[in-house]
Parts: sequence; structure tokens; C-alpha cells
Amino acid sequence: MMDYRIPVGATLELIIDFLVEHCSTATRAFSAVTEAALSVLENGLAFIPWWLFIPLVAVFTWRATRSRGLGLFALLGLGLVYNMGLWPATVSTIALVLVATLLAVLIGLPLGVFAAINKVAYRVIMPVLDVMQTMPAFVYLIPAIPFFGLGKVAAIFSTVVFAMPPVIRLTCLGIRQVPVELVECAEAFGTNRWQRLRKLELPLAAPTIMAGVNQTVMLALSMVVIAAMIGAKGLGGEVWKAIQRLEMGRGFEAGIGIVIVAICLDRILQKFGSRTARK
Repeated sequence: MMDYRIPVGATLELIIDFLVEHCSTATRAFSAVTEAALSVLENGLAFIPWWLFIPLVAVFTWRATRSRGLGLFALLGLGLVYNMGLWPATVSTIALVLVATLLAVLIGLPLGVFAAINKVAYRVIMPVLDVMQTMPAFVYLIPAIPFFGLGKVAAIFSTVVFAMPPVIRLTCLGIRQVPVELVECAEAFGTNRWQRLRKLELPLAAPTIMAGVNQTVMLALSMVVIAAMIGAKGLGGEVWKAIQRLEMGRGFEAGIGIVIVAICLDRILQKFGSRTARK
């Protein structure tokens, strides 16, 4: 029997403590900017009365998807959410998911492009993504607490880390799948690397990239319940409170609210992706 134990956990704790101590300025700046953006978005959405917000979402869903059925579903579904007394929590969840998705795309899209055009970056980033996608979601809550404490910023941080891999992976995949013949043709016309990326590869990879954004949104929504453990509130907070109080009905109501929001966002993004593919 081996007496020596490799100090994996202790080493990771030392790394996290070092980053918390020496990166406090960056984390405070990130916290301030993220909290301000979340507050502006959440207050802006909450300012719109529910009787106006719900029809606007229904009309936008109908116009975006060209489906009257989905528009009606959005109208009735969000009306049901309001009727269940979950409207403020739903607005909070939508704001959190939008901010987390925006951050994940802003970070993940350049990383995906870099991995696609640089072989060394590809060999480094892809194994990291494999680890990130197989790591239990609860683990991402651990570094969020010492960096940002309890609250919505920590929840957004953990959600971004959890939801970012699909947009990186699918951006890289979409660019690498551009036919070699088209790339060679563009090179023959004297385009440089940036011109090929901007005018050829990114437009052709757009449907795949949109699929990655779609998956990122769905993962962000799936993370809201887990992130409620560190103060995310919203619909996830309602589920968490229901679990603690054994209020099964209330928990299912909040879960139905998450499903309604997820279906609306998923169908809208799918339609945008299919339109991008046809262009």
C-alpha cells in the first residue's frame, strides 16, 4: 500500500489562494462591471410592465420564428409564469442568462477562432475543453466563492465557465470545416489571413457558431438552479428554496418556468441559425 499521496487538492487550493490574493484588483473590476451590467439589464426588463412585456415577447417570437404556434406558446407560457407568481424571478433569470451568455460568447468566440487557425492553440485548448465539459457542474461553484463571494456575480462566473465550451468548440469546428478549395481560391486572389477569416470562413461557419451559441444558452439555463446555491436567486432560487422546504409543487412550478424560457430562447436561436445557413 502506498504511503505517499500526491497533493492534488492541496496544490489546487494553493493556486486558488494565490490567484485570490494577487488578482483581487481584476476580480473587483470584473465584479463591478458585471454587477452594473446585470443591474441595468434587470432593472430595464423589470421596468416594462408584465402586460406589455409578455405580448412583446410573443410578437418577437412569432416574427423571429415565423411560427404562430410558438408566438402563442410564448404568450400563454409567460402568462402562466406570471399567474404562478414567478414573474420577478423569471425576469431575474432572463437577465442573468443573457449576461452570462454574452460574456461566454465574447470570451469563447475569439478562443474558438484562435484554436481553428493555430495548431498549438488547438492542441492546448481542446483537452482543456474536454476537462471542462466532463467536470461536474457543482465544482465550478468552488472557485467562484473565494473570488467573488456569495451573490449573482459568483453565479455568473460559474455559469460562464460551465457554458463556454460549446461556443469555443463549435466555432473552431465551423472554421476548420470550411472547404480547402475555397480557402485556396481566396489565397489565389491575394487575400490575407484576416480577410479570409472575415469574408470567407466566419460567414460559412456562422450556422455552426450559432449552434454553439444555442448550446451555451441552454447550458446557462441548466446552471441557474445549481448557481442558486451561491445566491443566483431567480427561478433557480425558487427551485432551491422549494427543495429546502420540501415544497414539491412550488419546485415544479419554478421548473416549468425555466422550461418555458428555455423553449422560447431555443426556438428563436434555432431560427436565427437556419436563416444564417441560407444566406
